[in-house]
Amino acid sequence: MKKIVILIVLMCAMAGAVFAQSYAVQSVTGRGQREAGGSRVDVKTGDILTGETVIITGIGASMILKDGNKIFSVPSARNGKLVDLAVAASAVRVTSGNVARTDTSAISRTTGQVSTASARASEAAGDEDIAAE
Repeated sequence: MKKIVILIVLMCAMAGAVFAQSYAVQSVTGRGQREAGGSRVDVKTGDILTGETVIITGIGASMILKDGNKIFSVPSARNGKLVDLAVAASAVRVTSGNVARTDTSAISRTTGQVSTASARASEAAGDEDIAAE
């Protein structure tokens, strides 16, 4: 019985931590909105939003939000609670710093021949129809 009570208390504490998250809006491109009191309000740079805030981004719009030390992007044509969008964006985190330059020197390129669909199709053009046999 003690274990169940402790488990419930821990689950409530974790749920409280999730809902207590706040997100700072770093930038908004295009039309980004949030639902407030049954209507939609435009989101501006510097706004502080909670995890339960419903966000709507229009076509071609995006938002960059900061949660503590994590920065993530909400892409265009998305809507939902900020907590859910943050989880969905976890694979596409935007981080500060420099992007490493891709090495495109001749040494790193593949020199082997690769068969393409058009090459295979031209080879198969001479084959007879299987149904005709």
